[in-house]
Amino acid sequence: MEVEFSKEEFFLPEIKYEYLDHTADVQLHAWGDSLLETFEQCGMAMFGYMTELDYVTVTSCYQIEAKADDIEGLLFHFLDELLFLFSAEPFLICKRLEITKFDIETFEIECRCYGEPFDLDKHPQGTEVKAITYSAMQIIQEPERNHYEVFVIIDI
Repeated sequence: MEVEFSKEEFFLPEIKYEYLDHTADVQLHAWGDSLLETFEQCGMAMFGYMTELDYVTVTSCYQIEAKADDIEGLLFHFLDELLFLFSAEPFLICKRLEITKFDIETFEIECRCYGEPFDLDKHPQGTEVKAITYSAMQIIQEPERNHYEVFVIIDI
């Protein structure tokens, strides 16, 4: 669902992710000071693997929702919704994600996705992401240290 937003209030967060080699696939590794920030960073890692985000301009904002039965499922469904937003109309490539609802008791996420439609004339083509997987998925939570990490293998 497309939503209104103010470009004056727009900022980009610090990058807290990397790509790790994995046999025939790639592993996203993201981290943050909260689980919410870590999920946002993992989503941005996926978009960053598909194109160079420096070429993305924010012209649109869409809101997605994800629900699950557990925390791993929530991460899976969140990334899957983001991938669907890219793979189907409006073909949105995101420059920023802002999770506005993050409930780890009911396992629900609502997220604002800021970006523009993917355009091969403007955006360098990275690697196509075919699917999100549960394979070797890890969610590390150390709240006493404000340390959170996720590892997700994506099928390319």
